[in-house]
Amino acid sequence: MSTVNIENPAQAPAPAAKGIQVTDKALARIRLAMAKENISPAEGGLRLGVQGGGCSGLSYNIRFDTQPRERDRIFQFDDVRVFVDPKSFIYLHGMVLDYEESLMHQGFSFQNPNAKKACGCGTSFS
Repeated sequence: MSTVNIENPAQAPAPAAKGIQVTDKALARIRLAMAKENISPAEGGLRLGVQGGGCSGLSYNIRFDTQPRERDRIFQFDDVRVFVDPKSFIYLHGMVLDYEESLMHQGFSFQNPNAKKACGCGTSFS
């Protein structure tokens, strides 16, 4: 699992505490979903964000985007790009995106060191 911050390619990859990490299980699931949605890895990617709302005050937002926006931070994981807008990055730096499959839960999980508390479903935090 390696991270390259495309925004500043002259520098070394961002350390885990300052960037976004994505596990191999999550990357495999992202690749499958991108192929299903006909999103080109060369142009598009996964957009991670934060928005107001949810049980604990803030909610994670995850979706595909066809291209990065002007001020996005772009993280490259082999052929998968992750886009994060500057405001969301304040809340997401150091986060690990994982994918879980169990009898009780199937989907992406957010391991966020910036979250002081989270709701039971794992999609909302403060």
